[in-house]
Amino acid sequence: MELVNNQYEIQGIKLIDLFSKYETPLYVYDGNKILEQYHKLANSLKVKNYAINYACKANSNLSILKLLCNAGAGLDAVSIQEILIGLHVGFSPDKIVYTPNGVSIPEIEEAMKLGVKINLDNIEMLEYFGHHYPNYAFGIRINPHILAGGNFNISVGHIDSKFGISIHQMPLVERIVKALKMNINGIHMHTGSDILDVNVFLIAADILFDTAKKFPTIKYVDFGSGFKVKYKSEDIETDIEEFGNMISEKFKVFCEEMQQDYTLMFEPGKYLVSESGFFFVKTNVIKQTTSTVFAGIDSGFNHLIRPMFYNAHHDIFNVSNPGGKPKIYSVVGYICETDTFGWNRVIEELSINNIIGFKNAGAYCFSMSSNYNSRPKPAEIMILNGKEYLIRDREVFEDLLQKQHICI
Repeated sequence: MELVNNQYEIQGIKLIDLFSKYETPLYVYDGNKILEQYHKLANSLKVKNYAINYACKANSNLSILKLLCNAGAGLDAVSIQEILIGLHVGFSPDKIVYTPNGVSIPEIEEAMKLGVKINLDNIEMLEYFGHHYPNYAFGIRINPHILAGGNFNISVGHIDSKFGISIHQMPLVERIVKALKMNINGIHMHTGSDILDVNVFLIAADILFDTAKKFPTIKYVDFGSGFKVKYKSEDIETDIEEFGNMISEKFKVFCEEMQQDYTLMFEPGKYLVSESGFFFVKTNVIKQTTSTVFAGIDSGFNHLIRPMFYNAHHDIFNVSNPGGKPKIYSVVGYICETDTFGWNRVIEELSINNIIGFKNAGAYCFSMSSNYNSRPKPAEIMILNGKEYLIRDREVFEDLLQKQHICI
């Protein structure tokens, strides 16, 4: 996004034109930025075999999935529905990795019929599938007991996490695998999200590689993801080039030691799509109280829940008045409870009907939206190679009534 002649543009398209055409609230994605992030990570990996599997829970819009599929990405899925969506847009089953947590046995069996890679993350499931499907190739998700990530809710590799099989349970896992003659084709881990320190990944690598050595039939090692992106201009992000060089060297040593050509896998979601996305809304009211100036907008945490759910920061800027005098506002939504996007933010002077934007809205924003307060969901736009595309229609009132039946 650029400011040209006091107007914001993405790839030469004036944002103000999008709002008059599609209205607000509106999600807009820069498709070229998504591809830039994908190739940046791919180019950092100096190894023979690698796979970058997009964690589609971050944003499962079909156009985003298709864009990454065409670029060569695989897919990280956590539900049978995500698998089906991936197959629908063109991902081949062998490029989909399914890593469920807490799902039913029938759901995993349905995934098996579709032919995707599957990582099991608890001993009971491992034993069940070893008894009933000894010839199917499964991966194992381990819990490395590493506390990492920008928020406890997104730190998933610590000792109290529900995810993965504890590394301290590996002797039991080995006995099960040997006794049932299971075909274990991969080892998977994921420590958390928003990890800045590259050394966290290197520590995790030692644990992952040591575990992989216990299973001679493995074909891949999967690091999950967790790369940190910038939420503020002064933020530091994960140095992908440094990370790629360091993890590639470690992986090469591991492959040489084992005399095998394994595949190195990653599952980035936020890293690929977060910075590509913007969420645009309109100011409904400017309200001065005894201590605060509130800017009330035509949206709420039903459309963008991250600030309320994770205390996440999204930079906020005035699209309508980019050269305005900086003033302090608390930006709040129209939901009938506490609904705050940003407290005491410095924003260019706001008036009613101004358009304001939220940055880093590409990941876990629309995908976590809801119809709370009976509000329809926004439209989504992708800008790719200088052209705009409507990639999701705005919901209308009639959509809220679908699938419901009055019983009296």
